[in-house]
Amino acid sequence: MQILNYIIGHIQLPEKSVKNTLELLNEDCTIPFISRYRKERTGNLDEVQIGEIVKFKEQFEALEKRKKVILKALGEQDVLSPELHQKVESAQDLTSLEDLYLPFKKSRKTKAEKARQNGLEPLAKIIMSQNANDLESIGYRYVKGGVASIDDAFEGARHIIAEWINERTDIRNNIRHQLERFAMISTKVVKTKESEENAQKFQDYFDWEESLSRIPSHRLLAILRAEKEGFIRVKIEIDNERALDKIENRIIRSNNECADQIELAIKDAYKRLLLPSLSNEALQIAKEKADESAISVFAKNLKQLLLGSPLGEQRVLAIDPGFRTGCKVVCLDAQGQLLYNETIYPHPPKNDNTGAMKKISSLADAYKTQAIAIGNGTASRETEALIRRIRFKNDIKVFVVSEAGASIYSASKIAREEFPNYDVTVRGAVSIGRRLQDPLAELVKIDAKSIGVGQYQHDVDQAKLQKSLESVVENCVNAVGVNINTASKSLLSYVSGIGPKLAENIFNHRDENGPFSSRKEISKVPRLGNKAFEQGAAFLRIKCAKNPLDDSAVHPESYSVVTKMAKDIGKSINSLIGNPETLKNIDLKKYCTDTIGLPTLKDIMKELEKPGLDIREQAKVFTFNQNIKTINDLREGQLLPGIVNNITNFGCFVDVGIKESGLIHVSNLSDSFVKDANEHVHLHQQIIVKVLAVDIPRKRIQLKLHK
Repeated sequence: MQILNYIIGHIQLPEKSVKNTLELLNEDCTIPFISRYRKERTGNLDEVQIGEIVKFKEQFEALEKRKKVILKALGEQDVLSPELHQKVESAQDLTSLEDLYLPFKKSRKTKAEKARQNGLEPLAKIIMSQNANDLESIGYRYVKGGVASIDDAFEGARHIIAEWINERTDIRNNIRHQLERFAMISTKVVKTKESEENAQKFQDYFDWEESLSRIPSHRLLAILRAEKEGFIRVKIEIDNERALDKIENRIIRSNNECADQIELAIKDAYKRLLLPSLSNEALQIAKEKADESAISVFAKNLKQLLLGSPLGEQRVLAIDPGFRTGCKVVCLDAQGQLLYNETIYPHPPKNDNTGAMKKISSLADAYKTQAIAIGNGTASRETEALIRRIRFKNDIKVFVVSEAGASIYSASKIAREEFPNYDVTVRGAVSIGRRLQDPLAELVKIDAKSIGVGQYQHDVDQAKLQKSLESVVENCVNAVGVNINTASKSLLSYVSGIGPKLAENIFNHRDENGPFSSRKEISKVPRLGNKAFEQGAAFLRIKCAKNPLDDSAVHPESYSVVTKMAKDIGKSINSLIGNPETLKNIDLKKYCTDTIGLPTLKDIMKELEKPGLDIREQAKVFTFNQNIKTINDLREGQLLPGIVNNITNFGCFVDVGIKESGLIHVSNLSDSFVKDANEHVHLHQQIIVKVLAVDIPRKRIQLKLHK
């Protein structure tokens, strides 16, 4: 099985695990389903390992598809010898495959092609044989037709030789190897753009040189962005003399006139064909690695953001702060439904502090508010200070919530469908409140790229980024589970095996027939067949169901096992749930079968002990230093509370309650070497930072993590 050997050649996993995982993937099983409910077949692989198998499966399929295209093209050109066919079939990557195809590509009119049409290929062959001694007299025979002089004849022959050299796989691989090990990337500013305002953020790269193999991903992406915007020029270089010597050593084996012509052809091939093509390839490979790194950072951040601490089902008053246009206020019930909205004007130019405070107080009282969510954008600190001056009748927790992407949501089709009769400002405030109640349920409605936790997300391969982020969202949604009776279409669409169309059908069925009372009822949803039910049912939860397992991660296919366990010890299923003492006495080995082994049975026991346990931490109240309002209030040595709002390869950014976020460089995260910032901080973590330096003109703040 070629695909199996290909994948095992790239990842260190047992053959049986890979083989069984491939079978499950070919049966249209999803990654969350396989990792959670098919542990016996996969050998307990997690979603990351299964994701790697998927990645190399797709790579193999793309390679095979390209082989078919190339074999067909070679067949049509009538150049497909058995040896070439074998080489194409044996190619293990796209680079070597394209090298094999290079001599047969139908390209535009090249210098070599023109020389061939002028009858100069025999002369090129004579030169390459390196046996001719009186080359000039031989060359004169080819001065005819389109060849005006002997110099033209030799030049044309050299163009053909240069093309042959360019097409040699061994030579291409040798230069690739040199580029891989020794390539330097250098930049020079475009003088006419040097003084432009937008160029200043790239001034570090106006005259820069670094090893291509060692350049950090964020720096390479910054350089490429600066080049794209026209501020700098980028060059990839190696030692040209060394590269030429290596080519000459492979080709020249005489010391005559032929060798002189070949030497000239080598220089031409290197400068005109090999170096431009292969240095671009090397830069593209470096860019792909940088993309991979940046996408990985984005994926980690997104996962942490989606799994952020939920407040849970509590009544929330949410405020989207503003100055001139006022603060939009909404009141939500415990399920996030909009009950009331209004605008208050506590800040300049109206300065209606008293009226605003009275209104918030009366709304909190009327709607029995348990928590207040304030967006962290413009006028956030001023609004927070105002709220903290109000003496509420009950204890109300106050939270500052990230607004990133809220404006994208409020103008989206999803928001218009949810709130057709309200404007964008109301929708934005609702989103802020719902983010506090359940970040995951609300953030899945927004294009992940707009949430603002990435690093150069607009510069990386957009298709790869989208795929990675969708995978993160899917894994997070299924790790938490979804209440089928309250979930939005957006949230339902990420459930294993469901997708947008079935999500809409579930939503409409719930609308028409009322809440689902059991998992069995899910199969009544139009077009939701056995496969979709198998893949998704265990991730869909039903609160207060007759069968308590319907509100757990136990798969319906395992209900009979739980029933047997309860029966064997003379208890009901209800009395098993949340009863660790009783569960401790169950001998799991008695319930092992061909399809259910100890991994699944242990998962069932964990679930019975704490059914539907939310893997996320509870939301915690946080307060910024009330004396810090702008960057001008910062002083070196200050200790401040902050919230991590972005993590990159070079450190993390921290919100200390002002417009500008401060940077903790990786070197300031710990006294020891930091390989990955994620090992020291996580997104939305509440931390204490020390101010190291403040650059007011450039609006840059350097911080250190205070232990």
